[in-house]
Amino acid sequence: MTQSGSSGAELRRTLGVGDAVVIGLGSMIGAGVFAALAPAAHAAGSGLLLGLALAALVAYCNAMSSARLAVLYPASGGTYVYGRERLGAFWGYLAGWSFVVGKTASCAAMALTVGAYVWPGQAHAVAVAAVVALTALNYGGVQKSAWLTRVVVALVLAVLASVVVVCLGSGASDAGRLDVGASGGTGGVLQAAGLLFFAFAGYARIATLGEEVRDPSRTIPRAVPLALGITLAVYVCVAVAVLSVLGAEELGRAGAPLADAVRAAGVPGLVPVVRAGAAVAALGSLLALILGVSRTTLAMARDRYLPGALAAVHPRFRVPHRAELAVGAVVAVLAATVDVRGAIGFSSFGVLAYYAVANASAWALDASPVARALPAVGLLGCAVLAFALPGTSVAAGAGVLAVGAVVYGVRRWSAAR
Repeated sequence: MTQSGSSGAELRRTLGVGDAVVIGLGSMIGAGVFAALAPAAHAAGSGLLLGLALAALVAYCNAMSSARLAVLYPASGGTYVYGRERLGAFWGYLAGWSFVVGKTASCAAMALTVGAYVWPGQAHAVAVAAVVALTALNYGGVQKSAWLTRVVVALVLAVLASVVVVCLGSGASDAGRLDVGASGGTGGVLQAAGLLFFAFAGYARIATLGEEVRDPSRTIPRAVPLALGITLAVYVCVAVAVLSVLGAEELGRAGAPLADAVRAAGVPGLVPVVRAGAAVAALGSLLALILGVSRTTLAMARDRYLPGALAAVHPRFRVPHRAELAVGAVVAVLAATVDVRGAIGFSSFGVLAYYAVANASAWALDASPVARALPAVGLLGCAVLAFALPGTSVAAGAGVLAVGAVVYGVRRWSAAR
């Protein structure tokens, strides 16, 4: 079998620590913080903050596992490569399948979020246009994508900072609304954590760019925890600010929670700015998602788990141009046809399955109980949060994983004949 990175031209290494951190932030500080707080509050009540802490713990374990593995295997593909090398071909394939399928659905969800904020009456058309535009940008080279992501992150952070200052500085803010004792129970907190984990998942984008960062053994272990730590700090500040103004019950009913919070805080003039910020955030997430999915597609195509034509690297731009075009085309079709809530639920299950393989791969690196502690916690956390999701999401996600396993088995059987 052709190993990833051994055939064809290699990608250009242009990204430093700062660029990698910005790509991770662009993936995490996106539309999730504008949308995920409401369903999380609906599930957990004021236990939303407990769910946020649990999601951050699982994300931290996953981040450390991903960072350790990325140093040893600095090739495009992320957990697809790690699972293959540490656990065997099937587990690597299953991780890659989960990532490509789940994150393709997530791309569609982000594109639809852009449409909902920019032009609600034509959300699908705007979503498709956004996918086409960002696919063209990625085609021109990862450095240009990193530059645009830096601008997007700066704008979104400015909007979120304004929301926090306005909410906490208003007379409507009440610390009593932060009481975690009035939660929706253990099941509600776990479901909230699963929903909020979706917003943390972007740190893996750094690992999937393993062939495009300079000095990966130094860059990746620094960039992953930095990006995750900054994101957690931002999410805590925003959650506390919004919850203190709206309270858990009203937050759980909110269609646009951050916009509703600044309106309740007495600054309705900031609402259009928040809506614009949500659209920009979704664009940033979509940009980084397309980038990551295309790199995993490249790695799987190199190993012939996907059509070999997708493994081509552009001779001038040094990007996997066919993989990017294929991913963009599939996402555009989904963005024109699917429902955003269904896409998010399905994606969450796939993302957690992907990280479960990452933790199992990191667990296999070292027999030391101390070294295995974080991967073990991460693996258990992924399993618990995945099955705490709504039943329809669990059923759809498990079904697609089963289809992937069947495809793998048929391919192996055909190769053996």
